[in-house]
Amino acid sequence: MSDLKILFEDDSLIVVNKPAGLVSTPSDTSSEPTLADILNQEHGVKLDRGGLVHRLDKDTSGIILAAKTQQAFDNLQQQFQDRTVKKEYQALIHGTMSEPVKVDAPIDRNPGDREKFTVIEGGREAVTEFSPIKQLTITNEQLTELFPDFSKIQMKKLSTIHYPLFTLVACRPLTGRTHQIRVHLKYINLSLVGDDKYGGRKVVRLDHRWCPRQFLHAAKISFSHPATGQLMSLEAPLPEDLEKALSFLTAHE
Repeated sequence: MSDLKILFEDDSLIVVNKPAGLVSTPSDTSSEPTLADILNQEHGVKLDRGGLVHRLDKDTSGIILAAKTQQAFDNLQQQFQDRTVKKEYQALIHGTMSEPVKVDAPIDRNPGDREKFTVIEGGREAVTEFSPIKQLTITNEQLTELFPDFSKIQMKKLSTIHYPLFTLVACRPLTGRTHQIRVHLKYINLSLVGDDKYGGRKVVRLDHRWCPRQFLHAAKISFSHPATGQLMSLEAPLPEDLEKALSFLTAHE
């Protein structure tokens, strides 16, 4: 049996807090067990793809909705299409974001690398709102603990590239494109801590010394219950691995 955290469940739907490392739905390129498999086999969801109405990337943790009936599935899918579902992610990014930013830029597969997505003319509409929550930094003392093997020259380089500066950000995607938050951050010359796919390779290698994966968590969702119409608002706290990563950082005044 899997140890899946259930945030809400009734006859119409099930809301889970997906752990990082778990793939949402089956694909041709992966044979590992998926969240859809677990919902089908352990939670009695009889719909295709475990009734999942949306997906999260493998290394993104947090809230994900699955319908238990076709009627609930159709209703929730319509809510996503009408953009009445409100989602909020927490992300830790490199650098400083001091003001809210709204990015409205179309996304599609990167013609040069089919595994990635990019902002591209003629792509599918994509809109994300970003709001800074807190400015953070790694102190010199903490840097010395995290990079004990670094020479003085290497430590100076970390300061030169402003590596110790971060911002904890609330991200609200108004559309649901694959990798949307990560692609839009890259578009405005920012990157997610620990993002293997869209971050700079050298910087991500540094990140992985203290943050084991991309720092992205689906923290909040609100939608109308598909059977009763009642407004549902659910939250999932940051998981332990991301809380630990934050513990290396200090508020930056």
